Amino acid sequence: MSTTAAILRAPFADRARRELAYAVVSLLPAIPAFALALVGLVTAALSLAGVGLPFLAGTLALTRRSGGMFRPFARVLLDRGWPTAAPLNAHGLAGWCRALLGDGAAWRALLYCLVKLPLTAVTAYGGVVALVAGLLAVTSPAWWFLPWDGPALLSSGSWAGTWWLAAQGVVVLLAGPWFVRLLVGIDGALVRALLMPPRYSERINALEAGRELLTADAAATLRRIERDLHDGTQARLVSLGMTLSRLERRVAQSDVRDMVATARQEVSEGLGELREIIRGMHPPALDDGLSTALGTLASRSPVRTELRDRLSTQPTDAVANAIYFSAAELLTNVARHAHASKAVLSVRETSAAIVLTVDDDGRGGADAASGTGLTGLRRRAEAFDGKLEVRSPTGGPTSVVMTIPKG
Repeated sequence: MSTTAAILRAPFADRARRELAYAVVSLLPAIPAFALALVGLVTAALSLAGVGLPFLAGTLALTRRSGGMFRPFARVLLDRGWPTAAPLNAHGLAGWCRALLGDGAAWRALLYCLVKLPLTAVTAYGGVVALVAGLLAVTSPAWWFLPWDGPALLSSGSWAGTWWLAAQGVVVLLAGPWFVRLLVGIDGALVRALLMPPRYSERINALEAGRELLTADAAATLRRIERDLHDGTQARLVSLGMTLSRLERRVAQSDVRDMVATARQEVSEGLGELREIIRGMHPPALDDGLSTALGTLASRSPVRTELRDRLSTQPTDAVANAIYFSAAELLTNVARHAHASKAVLSVRETSAAIVLTVDDDGRGGADAASGTGLTGLRRRAEAFDGKLEVRSPTGGPTSVVMTIPKG
């Protein structure tokens, strides 16, 4: 009984009106979306001949956002929505084009634009025709008594025949909403399959965003602690050391003076340790940029080190910290274990990453899998979705390359 009641109520349900309205109003943006999809197919065909790749990338960039044309209508009329496509992680024009050409979300959106127009046109046409023809047929007995001829659809030859038309009109009015609901349901399935990111993709994006926030927050926290220690605790220890120094000069008893001198020495050693801790948290040289900080490392290295800086932009604080401390550890390894006479510290950037390279002419034999400090460097790189490559044959030379995405 409930199914029968639902069928009988279908023409008068608010859902039927909203679904038909969605089909009609979404037909307007479906036209330019279909034209955009055709342009994408043409440029894709041209790209096979080696031309048209930039135009194809531009078309895909537009189709990625095409879902936004239909989302307001779906949200208002169907209470249905979907997220926008995740931003591309690319830098530079070449990287942006490569990312677009390999982006599955853009190609799926292009396919949706291609099928949206015919599907919506059939839905809107069938729904409107069913509504208008059904109403005319149902009211055909009343048209019989009008002094003028009604629509050709109502020509039945006799008044009794109009009732047969009315019965057909009832069937059409009852079937029309279900026809529209079926096609709108297909449209919804296409949206879920082509415009909505997979659930695992959403989870990955959320985890990546959370990791970036945590990394940035950790870097900011370290800087705040470093500033507090530098401006607060270190300043108090310096003041205490000066006070003990003045007290040492004024004390007459030798044993008390020795105690004061010992206390002053301990304060001095603690101050030195605190400065090392502060530099380990956030080297002051990084305040002037990564290039300056790496230059400081190269100049202080016990092994003669040449710096080759090819950075054109300043990376984020988290990436700069990782690059700096990695370079410092690699130069320390060169000084302690490589028996090298010279080293080259180079840093450059690609469209998507910062690449740090440390080369030396030492004895070689470094192995990242042997449990040395290189293992920690590899883990540091992997924490940023980066990688560490070690080329160190026995006898040398050694080359360590760390690649970290810009983020």
